[in-house]
Amino acid sequence: MSASSQVGATQTNPLRGSISIPGDKSITHRAVILSALAEGQSRIVGYLPSEDCERTLTAFQSMGIRITSELHQGVPTLLVEGKGLQGLSEPEDVIDCGNSGTTLRLMTGLLAGQSFFSVLTGDASLRKRPMARVIDPLRLMGGEIHARAGGKQAPLAVSGRRLSPIQYPLPIASAQVKSAILLAGLTIPGRTTVYEPGPSRDHTERMFQYFGIPFEQKENALTVTGGLPFKARTIEVPGDISSAAFFLVAGSIIPGSEINLSNVGVNPTRAAVVEILKKMGADIHVVSRQGTGNEPVADLKVRAANLKGCVIEGALMSGALDEFPILCIAAARAEGRTVFREAAELRVKESDRIEMMAAALRGMGILVETFSDGMAVTGRPDWKGSFCRTAGDHRIAMSMAIAGLLAPGGNQMDDMACINTSFPGFTDLLSELNGPS
Repeated sequence: MSASSQVGATQTNPLRGSISIPGDKSITHRAVILSALAEGQSRIVGYLPSEDCERTLTAFQSMGIRITSELHQGVPTLLVEGKGLQGLSEPEDVIDCGNSGTTLRLMTGLLAGQSFFSVLTGDASLRKRPMARVIDPLRLMGGEIHARAGGKQAPLAVSGRRLSPIQYPLPIASAQVKSAILLAGLTIPGRTTVYEPGPSRDHTERMFQYFGIPFEQKENALTVTGGLPFKARTIEVPGDISSAAFFLVAGSIIPGSEINLSNVGVNPTRAAVVEILKKMGADIHVVSRQGTGNEPVADLKVRAANLKGCVIEGALMSGALDEFPILCIAAARAEGRTVFREAAELRVKESDRIEMMAAALRGMGILVETFSDGMAVTGRPDWKGSFCRTAGDHRIAMSMAIAGLLAPGGNQMDDMACINTSFPGFTDLLSELNGPS
């Protein structure tokens, strides 16, 4: 879908059925990166074939890594021919990261320690996002990285060189910054340590351990011992909890709904959205299942429930930044006032998600108050359909599509194509649950 798209009319049927959520985007990125650096052929089963992940695939293909795809028992699977820690070759062209901040930041860390020159860029949105938080520690390791806007924004020119291990305290908790430093440390002999001021998603650390990379964690100190080869593995990617969140909220707010979501990753650093929805009164049942690799997996069942407003801040908020847009829709339906605090990072995501969601909700007749680090939403049962600007932000587009199911006439978005960034097939799954009208 492109340009302006109308999504949903007033929802008269419950959402019912069982669906499989596509593979986790964060895990897919990391699986591709480490498979390319491993020795031998890795299989990535259930990877996410989204635009963001394709940017990472293409980047490695441009550096001489052979990557092919196939369907294995109906599941999308990648075969990655790894060439070892120093097996990459200089790309002939600029690496275009599109809208993927994960690709840009993690690749900057990895490429800083290679033996060649590379340039990384992205779309207009990505070129506005802050990069100094990655560049500064890499420069302390000896990296040579040039950037526009006084060294703060892409495009980035990376002159790869031999780096030195570092001990670095992160100013703010950030999985992408942490991962960029650890990936840089992975390519060089010695111990590189990152100190976290608070928890952030730990997929990089888990995958290091799964590949047998020497890694240790002592309280908030994360240390990788680099320069040592490691072997290829088979990686099974669970469903993405951030994608599941849209259906957890839809199932909670649309009367009579009952949705089963199978094989969803429930990594504790990612599952705050479930805890928040339960705090609001959501009826969500989590059944752990046997997974492979180093990530916890579960089946989730959600039934419609009467939600109540609450305060979301601290670790709960920091653990659900990606889910903020869809949590705003839950808040708009909840009884009373829901307050989001300590979420200033949302202003430098794919868009300023605080202002964009505030504008979208106000267009539907919902009372919203914004703060520098969050917003407050006063829920109401009656909404109106609206035209919503997305700023090309996939999570805003999907959130407003869910809201459109309860808004007379539905919601109209200026851009639905951006959904392919993270969740191709989203509208098909929604239609599958919606059933006949």
